[in-house]
Amino acid sequence: MTNASLADSFATAEAMLAHAADTDIRTAARRAAAVAAEYADIVDAEGRFPTEAVAALREQRLLGAAIPPKHGGMGATLADITATCRLLGEACASTAMIYAMHQSQLWCLLEHAPHDLWHAALLQRLATAQGLVASATSEETIGGNLRHSKCAIVSDGQGGFTLTKRVPTLSYGAHADAILISGRRAPDALPGDQVLVTVLREDCRLEAIGSWNTLGMRGTCSSGFAVQASGGIVQILPTEFADIAHETMLPVSHLLWSAVWLGIATDAVHRGQRYLRADARQRNGATPFGAARLADAIGLLRMLDSRIETLLDGRTHGTSTDTPTDTSSSASVIGRAARGRRGSASGYEGTLAMNDLKVRASLMALDVVGHVLRLCGMAAYRNDTPYSVGRHLRDLHAAPLMINNDRISASMATLALAHRAV
Repeated sequence: MTNASLADSFATAEAMLAHAADTDIRTAARRAAAVAAEYADIVDAEGRFPTEAVAALREQRLLGAAIPPKHGGMGATLADITATCRLLGEACASTAMIYAMHQSQLWCLLEHAPHDLWHAALLQRLATAQGLVASATSEETIGGNLRHSKCAIVSDGQGGFTLTKRVPTLSYGAHADAILISGRRAPDALPGDQVLVTVLREDCRLEAIGSWNTLGMRGTCSSGFAVQASGGIVQILPTEFADIAHETMLPVSHLLWSAVWLGIATDAVHRGQRYLRADARQRNGATPFGAARLADAIGLLRMLDSRIETLLDGRTHGTSTDTPTDTSSSASVIGRAARGRRGSASGYEGTLAMNDLKVRASLMALDVVGHVLRLCGMAAYRNDTPYSVGRHLRDLHAAPLMINNDRISASMATLALAHRAV
């Protein structure tokens, strides 16, 4: 296999970024990724927050890139953010996942926050200070079902509220500037009658209830916390949490997570390429034994890249139109979170597409790195060589567990039965 065919065989994050309209975003992403790559091994070994990489994201104004210019942001599209997630994934998985999770929460604000003074000031603050937004949607005792809550918003009757929640995994919570917290609308509300509220860091108290000593994604610092928060009723998003989750939070999360996993796998393939080229030089240019493995890995990368690009274009199988949608908003990019609201036929189709992306991407990325491990052998198995993929494998083993694939597959089976054209 020639170098030219290798170069043409899959689209890299640089190619994805080439479609971005704003050159400043491309340049900023490369600069931040360079810093993330420099500290990736240290972050992983020490299991610490990627302070240097997040500082670089702030310096390059990438944390608030999606915020509209009128509020001080860059107006980046979801395609821009997706490409940035992939590029960061090639550099440091923990940094990339923090960025992806932050952006999915920010997109919930951009799509569902009312046009009032408080939220306008919030967006301005997040853009100016390049604030980091975390998510507290998980909760002890609910079995991983984010669509049910035990905690509740308690109104003080004077325009304020309090909220207490035990969150088993609050990614980078100790480092966040704001947290989106889900809970029941009121103490007498049913478990599924939920709202989403934005809480500023200075208005909440975090008490650690667990540590984060994990196999991979060690720098996300997803410890458990007991959260005690307060604020004004105006901070509660008017859209029901069920609709926010369906229309924005889950589809955007699945898209950006998949881009991160694609980036991790892409870096592994780059290492495999370098290994085979070195091996070919020792063989006087003869095709190395593991070239077939590399071809398989590249094929999987191309499939995953194509699936992400298809969804970014707003095309899902069986939808009413194949016309690409405007890439300026999350809902339009991914088929208006999939060309329909809950309960509609097109909504079923879109939900299936986004859930399928998450499940397939998490498994395909692992398969890619597995191919690289086998083609490089001990050089990839060891942790002290430039071809090592141990960190890549450990980080990617988190992928099927983030909203467990088994839970998603069970949900997809139910949707498939309800949808006539599969």
